[in-house]
Amino acid sequence: MPDFSLFGDEHVRKYEASNGQTGHEWNDAKILILRTKGRSTGEQRKAPLIYGRDGDDYLVVASKGGAPDDPGWYKNLVAQPDIEIQVLGDVLSVRARTASAQEKARLWPVMTKEWPPYDKYQSSTTRDIPLVILTKR
Repeated sequence: MPDFSLFGDEHVRKYEASNGQTGHEWNDAKILILRTKGRSTGEQRKAPLIYGRDGDDYLVVASKGGAPDDPGWYKNLVAQPDIEIQVLGDVLSVRARTASAQEKARLWPVMTKEWPPYDKYQSSTTRDIPLVILTKR
């Protein structure tokens, strides 16, 4: 069972305050902070997410634990794909895009290596869970 003592807004606060020294490693997975703009409010939103790598690109999964709908952060980046991520102390400007079915087939194992429950999440929903590719701008 994962340790959720560092999660959500508290995770973001500690990660940012320590340049990722606290929070980059979480339950044997690597975490980045995704910064989007709210599609309705225009306000900055932040989410701590497990990430993987494919060359220079960063990868995240919009799983929401296998819920039937996409997470808010994913809806925000679809509306505005030019976003920022923080990895440790580095803040990077990236462009987000949803992987094609072919790309997802190749990259899904990268992400399930980082977080094996992604397979369970996908099998527990009829929604095709998006895998997002973040490319530095």
